[in-house]
Amino acid sequence: MPDPAAAPKISRIEVDRDACISAGSCVAIAAKTFQLDDEGKVKLINPKGDDDQTILEAAKSCPVEAIKLYNESGGQIWPA
Repeated sequence: MPDPAAAPKISRIEVDRDACISAGSCVAIAAKTFQLDDEGKVKLINPKGDDDQTILEAAKSCPVEAIKLYNESGGQIWPA
């Protein structure tokens, strides 16, 4: 299991609902952070629901990069 302390600190999460294709991998990985709505599109339900490493893995699992992650200084963590 990856070391959560090694994960970048995530301060902001953006979800591009227009890009979302309802793959659901983000929800499977980070169900406390992401959820699919009635349209099958991802929505952010709790930005601190999962640890930063899990949220990063969930974002990386998205085949269309519909989840963008930013650090405290506003720099984009993912997609790199």
